Amino acid sequence: MKIYTKTGDNGNTGLQGNYRIAKSHPRIIAYGTVDEANAALGMVLANSLDADIITILTKIQNDLFIVGADLSNPNLNDVKNRVSLDLITALEQHIDQFELELPPLTNFILPGGVPAAAQLHYVRTIVRRAETQTVQLSEKDEINSNCIKYLNRLSDLFFVMSRLINKRKNREDVPWKI
Repeated sequence: MKIYTKTGDNGNTGLQGNYRIAKSHPRIIAYGTVDEANAALGMVLANSLDADIITILTKIQNDLFIVGADLSNPNLNDVKNRVSLDLITALEQHIDQFELELPPLTNFILPGGVPAAAQLHYVRTIVRRAETQTVQLSEKDEINSNCIKYLNRLSDLFFVMSRLINKRKNREDVPWKI
């Protein structure tokens, strides 16, 4: 199979169900940003990380393909490859588990620390943008609302995981100062 099809040379692209839309459509923007987050997550995984972090981030990379597939399918009656509440619950469980290892936050912190944590903070901001773009898509087209919830919770998890990676590498949070 060739990687290029030339079917998008006029600025349109195909969706599931044989729909064609402009590459500038909010649907394409939203799932393109999900793809960007997934690629950036691959850069985080290129670091030396604890096994539990690798396992979770790799699972999330796979789950982000489900988010992208969900957003690329305008037919909500097609139930395969949809973001489920189970995916959201799993993120919440990881957040709760990891927060037990962390001191409570008393003020805002600066994103940064060791390279993996700093990169994960960056991925968090990409996920926030994907969430915003998915909300914008939902204002135009009907979507699976679990996509918004998943992206919201995912950015929370990445914040917590960034702090956790820093803590495990003996790097303290740097508080924001006016």
